[in-house]
Amino acid sequence: MSFDQAAYDIRCEWDPPGIAALASGADVLVIVDVLSFCTCVEIATTRGAVILPHPAKDDSAERFALQEGAEPARPRGTGGYSLSPASYLSVAAGTRILLPSPNGASLSLATGRTPTLAGCLRNAAAVARVASRLGRRVAVIPAGERWPDGSLRPAVEDLLGAGAIIDRLPGSWSPEAQAAADVYRASIRDLESRIRRCSSGRELIDRGFERDVMLACEFDVSAGVPILVGNAYVQLSRPDHNDTYLKG
Repeated sequence: MSFDQAAYDIRCEWDPPGIAALASGADVLVIVDVLSFCTCVEIATTRGAVILPHPAKDDSAERFALQEGAEPARPRGTGGYSLSPASYLSVAAGTRILLPSPNGASLSLATGRTPTLAGCLRNAAAVARVASRLGRRVAVIPAGERWPDGSLRPAVEDLLGAGAIIDRLPGSWSPEAQAAADVYRASIRDLESRIRRCSSGRELIDRGFERDVMLACEFDVSAGVPILVGNAYVQLSRPDHNDTYLKG
């Protein structure tokens, strides 16, 4: 197949069609949604919480949260847990949170039985280490954002996050993976500035969520690696979890 990047160990593609093209030939998938799903997942699971991804904030999310004994996330800025990374800084271990997102969460739920990690700038090196232990063939999926019509808006922050992970992965890189790594390498000295000034960063800062952007820009500050087990992200470094876990 022309689009499966099967000639290379390290692969990179956007959106659900990208997962469909790469998942069957990958040993592990890494979802990258820097602003803000995967940053929320990293902060929450590192503190021992469990995050259940859900594609949308609607009545089905409320029902699923009740069924799973999880607290449904609220709109950002209204109190409680949300797509605001700052809302998880003091989360208690064992807390179960349903976190809707049309980007990172939706992609997480589209990976089938392929082991799936959540990556961001905060844990780029740690995710790369774990991914390379799980298998030689790694597919990195930058999530991107959505235009009002629902189409993909490739997001520079996710390309940078994907590139930061790819840059640490051994093996042959597809041209798509190489391009992401090249963008990251060209930006490494001013990652925070670029993310603050990009469309997604400016949107959040203009809405009063500068702290969320700052947390997402913290680079390699975490050894936490969230892995999707069944329908939930958990922290791989917890004593009762290890890197032999697969989905299902």
